[in-house]
Amino acid sequence: MSELQRLLTAYDQQRNTKNACALATVTEVEGSSYRRPGARMLVTDNGQLTGSISGGCLEGDALRRARRVMLTGNSETIIYDSTDIEEDLQHGAQLGCEGTIHILLEPIDYQDLNNPVELLRKTSRQDHPVVLITILSAKNSIQNLSGKRILISDNQQDQFDFTGDQFSDRQILNDALSILNSGNSSTQNYLIGEDTAHLFMEVILPAPQLTIYGAGNDAQPLARLAVGLGWRVHIVDGRAPQATVQRFPEAETVQVVKLADLQNHQFCVGYAVLMSHNYHYDFAVLQQIASYNPVNYIGILGPKKKTDRLLDDLQKNGIVLNEDESQRLYGPVGLYIGAETAEEIAVAIMAELLAVKHKAKAGFLRELDGPIHNRNFIAVTEL
Repeated sequence: MSELQRLLTAYDQQRNTKNACALATVTEVEGSSYRRPGARMLVTDNGQLTGSISGGCLEGDALRRARRVMLTGNSETIIYDSTDIEEDLQHGAQLGCEGTIHILLEPIDYQDLNNPVELLRKTSRQDHPVVLITILSAKNSIQNLSGKRILISDNQQDQFDFTGDQFSDRQILNDALSILNSGNSSTQNYLIGEDTAHLFMEVILPAPQLTIYGAGNDAQPLARLAVGLGWRVHIVDGRAPQATVQRFPEAETVQVVKLADLQNHQFCVGYAVLMSHNYHYDFAVLQQIASYNPVNYIGILGPKKKTDRLLDDLQKNGIVLNEDESQRLYGPVGLYIGAETAEEIAVAIMAELLAVKHKAKAGFLRELDGPIHNRNFIAVTEL
């Protein structure tokens, strides 16, 4: 179960029992921190924490402040500055990250169908990226706008009434669409009338999809690991006894597709791993997806000579991959971590999938010359 799934489950439990809770969200980070903007944690009145906003150093203080927010019913923004030793000790956070972290604490109103958690639930059902806009603070004549939020998708061009100021709304919408295209979340100030509001524009991506072509025993730990990280997993195999919901209960779909039917099969977008242990089946799948642009990663389980043979056979069948198409092929699949067992191989494959997804160069962090996290942060919905 992904972090967001756990958060939604905890929220539903609290709502059913009508126990108070609050949501803590990282909105800004300057310097180093354990979590990036978009990280969230649900806090209940009895001290239960779901999700995280740090590596454990902020949670205690956030719990104390969240209880106050639940009592007052008013949102609060907390700034933790670990670059200031005295302030770090005063908060009791002792971050040690040498960064400044902004946390938005919001009480949850179960009656509000657009409360922050319900909006998160809506984003989790999106198949396309969206921008979640939250007004973090607004003063004087527009203080009633504080805490207001809205979802923006790429097809939303008109009928945008957010602040009540037509000029400001047009500027906010244009910036949100630009941010959606760039994929980089942002916090910035806007002049609304004669007063200023501070907005958090958060890009939320749909959960990535992984199709595993093969339903053997070694596909099971990969499916479990991917789903646990918030990926949507599909299983495809020609063997009916292997491709069953009972063997892959966490998968979104499990399909039996015979070798002869692959040419008519509707292939999924996203990421694919070929691990059927049947050369002819893997080759038939590769024939269909090698030039299928919506599949942006193709991992091939097995030795390099198998991948070479597959490519040779593709050429013999008149399929010559261009440079971009060749770059999508990863064979043998996985990072080199000395994996031996099915579970270890699943970790190696999943690590490579994450590296490709985040456009990261895999390696030891101690050998990285520069910051660990990308300053252009992206929050990802994992459901």
